[in-house]
Amino acid sequence: MKCLNLGCGTRFHPDWVNLDIHPQAPEVKKWNLQSDLPFPEASFDVVYHSHVLEHFSRADGLRLLQSCRRVLRKGGIVRVAVPDLESIARVYLRALEESLSGNETWKKRYDWVLLEMYDQASRDNPGGEMMSYAKQESLPDRDYVIERVGREFHSMTSPRPPGTGAASSKFAGLRDLLSRKLIRLLQGREGIKTYDVGVFRNSGEVHRCMYDRYSLERALLQAGFVSPRVVGAAESSIDGWAKFHLDTEPDGQIYKPDSLFMEAIRD
Repeated sequence: MKCLNLGCGTRFHPDWVNLDIHPQAPEVKKWNLQSDLPFPEASFDVVYHSHVLEHFSRADGLRLLQSCRRVLRKGGIVRVAVPDLESIARVYLRALEESLSGNETWKKRYDWVLLEMYDQASRDNPGGEMMSYAKQESLPDRDYVIERVGREFHSMTSPRPPGTGAASSKFAGLRDLLSRKLIRLLQGREGIKTYDVGVFRNSGEVHRCMYDRYSLERALLQAGFVSPRVVGAAESSIDGWAKFHLDTEPDGQIYKPDSLFMEAIRD
């Protein structure tokens, strides 16, 4: 079985082909998913990506799914994990109603839930308000935040390793320096601020689209897949899925508890 993991970050398996725009290990190949996948048609039995699709516009996301279908063999499986818009919306509405009714527990949770709704799409700096909120010394209802984001909480509250930003190469750093000097000369500090926001928002961190079980199913069907179905983090039609520990930890915990997981088949 030949398997492909797209936009893997640090979640990869050595038995798979792993791609990411900023490789974190020798087992990961560098590739920008804005380009078509660099493989012949019908090369893989499985294509998987987790919390990748929402970083593309709806049109670009459809093109990515179509590219996934192209490299899958007939009967191959695509597995997609995205933040679950339906779940987040339901939690937000509960937080709103409970807070308005005077529930002190939910009042502590409300600000975090509100950030889940919009921060990833609206932020203009790395980590956004969610990171700042999670790093508070007196974090309101810390256990609830960890319950919502799982073990990703550790990466949110730990210093980011050097060289993982949009301008991690020497050439990109020099280009950025020269661009900032020119913009400062022409447009002053406000021009630099606008430039920095633009560079960040095109770096790939922000969310450009959100999905629920209806819209994700529809996108998979539009891409040419058949039989889309919602699955659990540890549930899959992929042989030996549990042993790869991509959506779950070795102890069984879900890596990203706020996720919607869906699989479909190339006919």
